[in-house]
Amino acid sequence: MPNEIDTAFNYRLLKLIEARPETSQRELASELGLSLGKVNYCLKAFIARGLVKVNSFRRSDNKLAYAYLLTPKGIEEKTRITLVFFRRAEAEYEVLKGEIENIDQAASTLSSRKTH
Repeated sequence: MPNEIDTAFNYRLLKLIEARPETSQRELASELGLSLGKVNYCLKAFIARGLVKVNSFRRSDNKLAYAYLLTPKGIEEKTRITLVFFRRAEAEYEVLKGEIENIDQAASTLSSRKTH
C-alpha cells in the first residue's frame, strides 16, 4: 500500500498529466520539485500499470515530443487517489478544528478567570 507521500505525489503527477498532456518530463520534474529520473521512473511505472499511454508527435521546431495521456484506468486511479487525498485532508481539518476549539475554550476560561 502506498504511503502518504506516494499518494500525494501520484495525485499531483496524474493531475498534471491530465491537465497538460504535452508537458515534458523535464517540466513535470521542475513543477513537482523532483529529479528528472524520478519522474521518468514514475511515468514508466504508470505506463506499465496501464494508467498512462504515450503518443508521439512532431513539435513546431521539428523535434519529436510526447503527450502523456491518462487511460480510462488512469482516470479511475486518479479519481480513487483524489478521494483518498481529500478524505485525509478532511480528517486533518477536523483534528485542527478540534484543536482550535480547545484553544478557544482555554482562552475563554483564562479570560473569565482574569476578570474575577
